[in-house]
Amino acid sequence: MFTGIIEGTGRLLEKKSVGGGLGFRLEADFDLSDPMEGESIAVNGICLTAYNIDNRKFSVDVSPESVSRTTLSYLSIGDPVNMERALRLSDRLGGHIVSGHVDCKAKVTEIENVGDYTLFTFVLQEKLGRYVIEKGSITIDGISLTVNLCEQEKFSVSIIPHTLQTSTLGRLRKGDEVNIEVDLIGKYVEKMLLADSDAGKGQGSKINPGFLAEHGFY
Repeated sequence: MFTGIIEGTGRLLEKKSVGGGLGFRLEADFDLSDPMEGESIAVNGICLTAYNIDNRKFSVDVSPESVSRTTLSYLSIGDPVNMERALRLSDRLGGHIVSGHVDCKAKVTEIENVGDYTLFTFVLQEKLGRYVIEKGSITIDGISLTVNLCEQEKFSVSIIPHTLQTSTLGRLRKGDEVNIEVDLIGKYVEKMLLADSDAGKGQGSKINPGFLAEHGFY
């Protein structure tokens, strides 16, 4: 698990095809203190297994599923990426709960400067729009962000100068694609709410709109 508060950026050193997927060699711009072979590191929001760790350099394999669902295949040698090591139970949860399992890609449709801030608008798959709510959390290329406005197929976020300078978001241009992970909790709540309508499969969930309203959640 991750928080969406990236530790820094890194760059792609090597890229090769591996069994229908990809193999990367990456270098972080921060120290990998106490690295453990096989630990999880989020690269542009995708949870990957690090091995052959040597100081700040490490290798990862990208499965065919991750290649098809994310922007990792678009990377070229030397390109920067956002990086975050896995959450420890003693860490502050400065962002929100992020799994590192990307749902889809979204395209930048508008970039607008508003004072010192930059407003980005993205369009994403309609079926995922229901998980994006105003003032809710969303993960874009591994970064936890707050949704400003949203409609069924598009949403916008406001980026502060610090985030633009310390992440890959400052390189985005209109038409570029990013990795999106919607709020994990929303998907679980939806599944539990729909459980009662799944006839013939157990007693169903006791969590429904009435239950949520009674307890102040709906």
